[in-house]
Amino acid sequence: MNAMPLRRLPVIGALTAGGLVLLAAGPAFAHVSVQPGEAEKGGYSTINFKVPNERDDASTVKLEVTLPADHPLASVMPQPVPGWDVKVTKSKLPKPMEMHGEKISEAVTKVTWSGGKIEPGMFQQFPLSVGQLPDDADQLAFKALQTYDNKEVVRWIEEPKEGAAEPENPAPVLKLVAPAEGSDGHDAAAASGQGKDSGSEKAGAENSASADSSDDKDSSDTTARVLGIVGIVIGAAGVAYGVVVSRRRSA
Repeated sequence: MNAMPLRRLPVIGALTAGGLVLLAAGPAFAHVSVQPGEAEKGGYSTINFKVPNERDDASTVKLEVTLPADHPLASVMPQPVPGWDVKVTKSKLPKPMEMHGEKISEAVTKVTWSGGKIEPGMFQQFPLSVGQLPDDADQLAFKALQTYDNKEVVRWIEEPKEGAAEPENPAPVLKLVAPAEGSDGHDAAAASGQGKDSGSEKAGAENSASADSSDDKDSSDTTARVLGIVGIVIGAAGVAYGVVVSRRRSA
C-alpha cells in the first residue's frame, strides 16, 4: 500500500521542478520588445513596440522610447494609438547627416506615449515608422522606460550581448539584415518574360488553329473533287449503258 505513493514521488518532483522552471522563465518573455524583430539594412520599416503589463495590481500608463544616438534616424513617424497621446522629441545632431541629397541637422531622439492605460493581463502595441536604417550596423537598441500608475518605473535599457545570457531588463533590439536578393524590377522582368511566353503561346495557338482550319479546308476541297469525279464516272457509265440497251432494242 505504501509503494504506490513512493513511486509517484519522482513524478511529482519532476512536475514541481518543471513548474518552477516555467515560473522562473516567465518574466523573461514579458519585457518590452520590437516586432518584427528584424529589418533590412538601408531601408525603411514599420516596427511595433509591444508592451505587456507585468503587474497584477497596477496598469502601465506611460512608455518612453529613446532612439539610438550612434545611428540617428532622419525619418521617425508614430502611428496614432487610440486613447494615447504621443510626443516626439527632436535634438540637434553633433554632426549633420545627409539623406536624399539634403543635409539634416536634427533627428528624433525620443518618442513618448502617455494618457492611456494597459490593464493587468493586457498588452499594447505602439507602431513607429523608421528610416533610413543604417547599412553599417547589425542591430539597433531602443532603450525603453515603462511607467505604472503606482509610480513604478521599469527600465528596459540593458543591451543583450551575443553569447551571453539575456539580461534581466533587456532593451528592445531590432536586428538588421542584408537586403533580400532580387527586386521589383527583376520580378517585373520575370512577369514581362512570362507575358512574352504567354503571347508566344497564344500566337502559336492561333497559328495552329489557322493551320488546322486550312487543313480542314483543303480536306473539304479534296473530298468535293473526289465526289465530283466519282459522279462524272457514274454519269458516263450510265450514258454508255443507255446506248448499249438502245442498240439491242433496235436490233
